[in-house]
Amino acid sequence: MRECISVHVGQAGIQIGNACWELYCLEHGIQPDGQMPSDKTIGGGDDSFNTFFSETGAGKHVPRAVFVDLEPTVVDEVRTGTYRQLFHPEQLITGKEDAANNYARGHYTIGKEIIDLVLDRIRKLSDQCSGLQGFLIFHSFGGGTGSGFTSLLMERLSVDYGKKCKLEFAVYPAPQVPKSFPSFFFVPFFIMSFVYFSPEIFERLRRRVCQRSL
Repeated sequence: MRECISVHVGQAGIQIGNACWELYCLEHGIQPDGQMPSDKTIGGGDDSFNTFFSETGAGKHVPRAVFVDLEPTVVDEVRTGTYRQLFHPEQLITGKEDAANNYARGHYTIGKEIIDLVLDRIRKLSDQCSGLQGFLIFHSFGGGTGSGFTSLLMERLSVDYGKKCKLEFAVYPAPQVPKSFPSFFFVPFFIMSFVYFSPEIFERLRRRVCQRSL
């Protein structure tokens, strides 16, 4: 089996994750409590969902996912939402104060307080995998957690998991979207780590450029 671990970071990553896991469950006929009807009429006997879900001894399907934010407000929406029984409580990780839209706080100070806990949860998920393919990372380029903490996480994942694929789904700040002004300044900081620790993205871009030029 080939498995992927999803990591949802910050408000944007968690809200995207909420929508994604609801769709995954609907697609494969998994109920909000993680149970799958015995007839499997929706899934049609397809076991491809095991890429994203692990099955417990009681037959519950648990997402191979970690939700992390430096403050609890957004994660609490997951803890109390419709799919609250779907996720293992240990995979919903929060700190005590947010990064205040500051890259440095997310990367160098507040983020460092919980990075080891996040990596420990990811390690436990990876130990359950027989053929881990890589990571799907959902976050934003702006904000202190989405940019600062994610760049710290990418660095540590590159050390612990070598060349495992790391595919990012990132929300880029736009002038049309009301947001704190400093968010635009954090983008270059994150892109620096993005270049170093997500090489497969730029390899694909270079390949496309070469294909068009040759």
